[in-house]
Amino acid sequence: MNGAAGISRPPRIGRPARLALLTAAVITVVSVLSSVPGWSLLELRSFDYLSTLDDPSPPEGGPIVVAIDEPSLADLNAQWPWPRSLHAQLIESLRAAGAKAIGMDIIFAEPSDPANDKALADALGPDVVLAGDESVIVTPQAEQLLRTTPLRQFTDAGAVTGLASISLHGDGIFRDIPHYKDGFALQLSRVSGRETKSPVGPLMVQSYGPGRSYQTVSYYQALDPDNFLPKDIFRDRVVLVGLSLQNAPEIKAGGTDAFATPYTVHTGRLVSGVEIQATIFDNLTRGDSIARASPMLVVLGIVLAALLGAFVVRKETRWQAALTSLLVVILLAAASFLAIRLGHVFVSPLGPALAFVCVVISQAAFDYADERRNRQQIIRAFSQYLSPTLVERLAMDPSQLRLGGERRTLTILFCDVRGFTTIAEKMKEDPEQLTALINRLLTPLSDIVMGHGGTIDKYIGDCLMAFWNAPLDDADHAVHAVAAARGMLSGMDSLNAELEREAKERGTPYHRLRIGIGINTGECVVGNMGSLQRFDYSVLGDAVNLASRLEGASKNYGVPLLLGEETARQAGAAFAILELDRITVKGRTTASPVYTAMAALDPKAAEMHARLVAAKYADTLHESDPLFDALSKAIPQLSAYYEIVRSERAQGGA
Repeated sequence: MNGAAGISRPPRIGRPARLALLTAAVITVVSVLSSVPGWSLLELRSFDYLSTLDDPSPPEGGPIVVAIDEPSLADLNAQWPWPRSLHAQLIESLRAAGAKAIGMDIIFAEPSDPANDKALADALGPDVVLAGDESVIVTPQAEQLLRTTPLRQFTDAGAVTGLASISLHGDGIFRDIPHYKDGFALQLSRVSGRETKSPVGPLMVQSYGPGRSYQTVSYYQALDPDNFLPKDIFRDRVVLVGLSLQNAPEIKAGGTDAFATPYTVHTGRLVSGVEIQATIFDNLTRGDSIARASPMLVVLGIVLAALLGAFVVRKETRWQAALTSLLVVILLAAASFLAIRLGHVFVSPLGPALAFVCVVISQAAFDYADERRNRQQIIRAFSQYLSPTLVERLAMDPSQLRLGGERRTLTILFCDVRGFTTIAEKMKEDPEQLTALINRLLTPLSDIVMGHGGTIDKYIGDCLMAFWNAPLDDADHAVHAVAAARGMLSGMDSLNAELEREAKERGTPYHRLRIGIGINTGECVVGNMGSLQRFDYSVLGDAVNLASRLEGASKNYGVPLLLGEETARQAGAAFAILELDRITVKGRTTASPVYTAMAALDPKAAEMHARLVAAKYADTLHESDPLFDALSKAIPQLSAYYEIVRSERAQGGA
């Protein structure tokens, strides 16, 4: 059939070769992308979620935090910085309570009152680590590394110095273990008797919860633990002292010695620096820190994911591919999580997930383009001898290329031009203008039908036939058909105004166009009708015949729109439906009520109309009945109908 229909397909690259090229391109692009700084931040954000997914908590027996917090500031009633003699008192109190090691996350770099400095120096010893700091000062001339350490007086007293500086990533989040050989947490671990090696290579921190996750007591309580705290709370424990507000500051507000951590993505709040040091301490002493995957491992993950994607779509892409993609993305995230928990290594799932999805989506796009191209070829091949509607359905499902139909309840509309024979007679010398006039009429009417979900069945000269509820289901087909009819009638006013203006400009006669519409709802046979050589999607049935008869009968009642009984019933809730008569149309033996429809109607007017029709049926209506004049004023759209009925009464008609 392809040859006979004139379908020719240009040679295209085969699916396996194209898929191989696509996979290679995806691997290359995603591998390069994984080294871009912006992409690296996205991977780090995925680390934040994965490393905190199971909501890990601080290890048992970890450091205790002595917080310089709001209650302590209120209880001590002293302006910060506090006298160093107070810190000396705290150290003595903690040592007496059995603390194994004490970390003061406070920098004592400047001299204060000599007596206070001496008191602190006397309290210090090799079990105390004092914080230092390292920062880079950038000037137009150079960058200068500035290290701030405690006073020599304090280190000579035996205290150990530990750098408490931390580095943040480009998004302002703390994730990396500091690499100082004399880092604060590292020195504290050594002082506490836990010999720990300096971190080797880039290591990421495992967070243990949001702010205040570590066991925390207030500074003023630690000064007098016998009265404020449980017995032996500090015995054989590592204690860190530092600023830790009870109400953790929000990230947008910032805070003093408080930083964003992976948990900030969940809480939006910062974590105090002293708790960060406690976290680093546990990471170093427990081996919980997480190594970043090597570039080679990252590329290997991308390659394997891309190859898996190619395997999934090696034959075709169907809707299941989307479900498979979602499942693979979830599995990659799960694998990354397990690598963090079991292997203490972070392999970002983003690169492999992107590679897999790109291969699947790109191949799906190629398949869609191929399918669309094939459909267009079918349409071009068959559109010369099949209707566009059937060609489209055939392109979607070629198995429908057969004769047959189904029974369905449809709403059918017939629209015809009133007095077209007269217009054609007047324009017989100008057939081109007559054809143009018909096209100008049928085009907007057809647009209105399709705009209301209708199917154009055929054009019969100046007549248009359409139906609703096939081939697509339409629960409100009667309502949509009536709405389309009213839209068609309104559209005639605009068209006639244009035609009149154009006729005046050309100095030619103006032919006003009027239409009549008949609508009926009923059971029909709908499907591919015709011969084995040529057929079309159309409808047959008594309901179709009645719709055609209603269109012809509408002019007898002076109304442009006539509805059948079932159409009126189904559209009654959306429009003002008025019964006009009971008639027996040509081809039927039983009388059928006929109706017309308006957008809205005053209830009193509707009640008067009902009385007039009832009197007409009962043959008690007289031509002088005041209802005629009253209704002509109340419902001017039906004034012609009332005059026809009055004339029938005057002539003694039914």
